[in-house]
Parts: sequence; structure tokens; C-alpha cells
Amino acid sequence: MTDIEKESSSPELAHSLENISFAAREDGVSAAYEAKSRLINEHLQNEIGFGRYQLQLFILTGLGWAADNIWLQGVAIILPQIQIELHPVRVEFTTLSLYVGLILGASTWGILADLIGRRLSFNITLFIAGVFGVAAGGANNFISLAALVACVGFGVGGNLPVDGAIFLEFIPKSHQWLLTLLSAWWALGQLFASLIAWPLIGNFSCTSADDCPKSSNMGWRYTFYVLGGVTLVMWILRYVVFDLQESPKYLVGKGQDEKAIKVLEHIARINGTTMTLTAESLRIVSGNQNATSIPLTTWQLIEQSFSSFSLSHVKPLFSTRRLAVNTTITILLWGFVEVPLFFAYMTQDRTWRRLIGLAYPLFNGFITLYLTTQVPSDSSVSTTYRNYTIISVLGVPGSIIACLVVDWTRKNKSAFAMGGRKVTMSVSTALTGIFLFLFTTSNTTAAVLGYSCASGLTQNAMYGVLYAYTPEVFPAPHRGTGDALCSAFNRITGILAPVIKIVTTTAAGTAANGTANGQVSLNSSKPIFVSASLFIVAAILMLFLPIETAGKAAL
Repeated sequence: MTDIEKESSSPELAHSLENISFAAREDGVSAAYEAKSRLINEHLQNEIGFGRYQLQLFILTGLGWAADNIWLQGVAIILPQIQIELHPVRVEFTTLSLYVGLILGASTWGILADLIGRRLSFNITLFIAGVFGVAAGGANNFISLAALVACVGFGVGGNLPVDGAIFLEFIPKSHQWLLTLLSAWWALGQLFASLIAWPLIGNFSCTSADDCPKSSNMGWRYTFYVLGGVTLVMWILRYVVFDLQESPKYLVGKGQDEKAIKVLEHIARINGTTMTLTAESLRIVSGNQNATSIPLTTWQLIEQSFSSFSLSHVKPLFSTRRLAVNTTITILLWGFVEVPLFFAYMTQDRTWRRLIGLAYPLFNGFITLYLTTQVPSDSSVSTTYRNYTIISVLGVPGSIIACLVVDWTRKNKSAFAMGGRKVTMSVSTALTGIFLFLFTTSNTTAAVLGYSCASGLTQNAMYGVLYAYTPEVFPAPHRGTGDALCSAFNRITGILAPVIKIVTTTAAGTAANGTANGQVSLNSSKPIFVSASLFIVAAILMLFLPIETAGKAAL
């Protein structure tokens, strides 16, 4: 009896192996890789299972997602105090610097994940963010602060494209719904930053730019010290405490079958299970029974990857018409859901600004600035951050609701027939647009807060499914690059928002007919209607995605 026959003695595994050769070809991967990946998925599902290793990985990748939003909100939170202490020409350049770093980080670490493996990106990104985050707290002028914030962005920018891919490649198909739940960590990151800033900035900050020395405005510095220190603790948990293994699907994609088997055996031991899969089985099922892989050192792998790097991981994402359409729509959606922010910057009315600031994570980069300068009812620092914390809480249930719906559609055949990821994502996006339309009818503080919280909840549900769908739809050999393209495009459209804000307000301030405080005087209702319409269009686009990932094991 051969090895493959022995391991197929289980009727369930034997049936799966029998069908591997007849499975529909997946776009963007070779037949050999697909066969190996499907076999690994079967053993992850039926032998290794979901256990201690995956649970630890869920927590650590979740902390990475939280770190992304911790720093997005951390930079947003300090803007009012930066403005009155350092007196920058445009305080928005702080956010602009962060997004420059995020774009470079998402592109660099995502692509490197496909070139030299997931471990480097996973282990180093939080270290970079933590070190420069602490250093940014000690900045004595605006230029050094902006430069250090850009370095923070470069480090933390790799978490979204890399961490989701890593988690996905280690979990069995039955638990892929947990990828949606990872977005709850992103919402928790915003809440954590708010809870840290509320007491620190609320109690150790200047209230007037007329008399604001460093010693009287330490709140934002204390905030950065804490956020940077927490980020470094996350890095220690990743690099020192947890023994991350390289992704087995990345390894088989590089022809390192023996290493992939050792990784799977390691996971099985931690989970308290056993595994029968062998390297010989991988070679047989892929049709390369006599092939043997030559182990490469890390440096050899890096040299080999960069020597052949061109568009080798981009072209496969557009290798067929079906995959090209799906990849294009997915990338557009990542940027498209940020497009309404452009119009938010164009509005003059403070009520609309409050809505946009409360409803969209990117515009949260300026929410505290607007809350302290545009809200007339109570602009005290403590009240501003108290309200910001309340708003942040609403992001968490949105992610949980999305997770429950996605898992329900996976288990319920009639619900699955109606659509899994795509319909869930489309409905939550459409609801966000509807709440924006409804917001235009609000004329009280309670109504503003109510519709803002509602749109924030549905928006987090939308992001939760989008963040799960994206790594699922890309095959492992090119997953890091695909995620990097989406994340980078998201950051690029995001960076246009502060640019538009800077350009339009500067032009208004210098124009002879400019309005007071350098603001652009526009019809306040139009930007909200445009934003809501764009979300409705995005919801429709989601229904045209040709690939549904629900109920399928990711390759």
C-alpha cells in the first residue's frame, strides 16, 4: 500500500482526494498548486482542526488589526492639541504624513509577504510602529512629528494586508467565518485609543493657543507614549511569546513541500492532534511524484524572489476574464467606499461635518478637530473625547453582527442560496447609504447622534465582510499582493481627502471672495446626498462580483 493509499484509508479523506483531480480549476493558480492546496485544506479540516494554535493566532492577528485603527485614531485624537501647541501651517499635514506611510507600508509589506514569506512582515511591522510611535510623543516641532508619524504609518500599514492572509491560511474551512470577526478588533482599536485619550488629553491639555507651553500640553504626548508602548507589547507577544510558523500554502507555492509538512505537524502537535499528510502525498496528488524540493536558506529565497520579481504576482490576479473582473471590482470597492469622504470635505455646514466625522473611519482623522471647533453646544476637551468614546463603542457590534450573518449563511443552505459574503456586504453598504439619506432630515443633537451611530454600525459590518472577502478571493501565492493592491488603493483614495481639504480651504482663505475662516461656502445638503448615492452604487457593484467565497476553503 502506498503512502497516499494509507492516508486515504479514511472514507471521508479518500472521497475528497478522489475529487481533487476533478475539481473545477481555480483562476490564478497552477494545477499543481491547486491540488496541493486542496489536500492541505482537507487535512486542516479533518485532522488538524481548529485548536490552540489558531486561537492564539486569532488574538495576535486581531491585535495587529487593532493597532492599525489605534494609530489612525491616535493621530486623529491629537490634532486639536497639536494645532494649539506647535502652530503648524496646516495641521492636516499630520494625517497626510500618516497616509503616505500607510500607502508605502501596505504596498511594501503586502508584496514582501508573497516574495519572501509572511513571517517577516508579521514580526517586524508592529516593532516599527511602536518604536516610532513612542518617538513621535517626544517630538518638539511639527516637522519631526510629521516625519515620525509617517514612519508609524509605514510600520502599521502592513497589518491589514498581511494579518488577514496569515490567519486565513492556517484555519480550516469550517472556521473561515472568524475572518469576519477579525474586524471587531479593528473597531476595538478605535475604542481603545478613545479610552486612552479621554483622561490623558482631557486632564493634561491646554485650552487656548495663547498660552500653551509643552509642560501644560502633555496629554497628547502621554497618549502617544501609551499607544506606542502597547504596540511594542503586541510585538513582544508576536515575536517572543508566539512561535509563528511560515504559511504552508506559501511554502508549497514555492515548492518547499517538506517544510510545509513540518509546519502542519507542528500545528497538529500544539492542537493535540495527529496528521497523516506527507510530502510524498503532496507530490503524488500534484502529478510530480518524482520531484524533490531543495531547501533554501532565507537569504537564497530573498535573492531568488527579487531576481525574478516583475509583475509575477500581479498578472495572475488578472489571468482570466472572471478573475480580472473580480479583482478590479474588489480593488475599486476598497477605494470606492472612501470616495464619499471627498464630498464631506466640501461641505460648510457643521452638522454635516459632524455626521461624516462620526460615520467614517478615515474622516475620523479629523473628527476631534471638528468636534472642538465646529460644535457650539459643548466644546470642552473632556466632553469632546467622551462623545468620541461613545461613538467608538458602536463599531464593535457592527462587526459581530456581520460575523453572525456570514456564519448563518454558511450553515443555512437556503440562506446560502440567496448569497453569502456578497449579499451581506451589499446590504450593509446599502443601509449605510440609507442612513445618510435619513440623516438629512435630522435637526436635533439626538437625531444627529442616532443616525451617526446607526450608519457607523452598518459601516463596520460592511468593512467586516469586505476585509474577510478580500483575502479569501485571492489564491495564496498571490494573496499578499492582492491584499496590498486593495489596501494601498484604499489609502490612496484616503490621502486625497486631506489633500482636498488643504487645497480648498487654502484657496478659500486667499481668495478675495473667500468666506470667514477660509472655508468653502457650498450648499450643505449636496455632499451628503452624493455620499449616500455613492454607497448605494457601491452596494450594487458588490452584487456583480463574479466570485462568491462563502462555503469554500480558501486556496
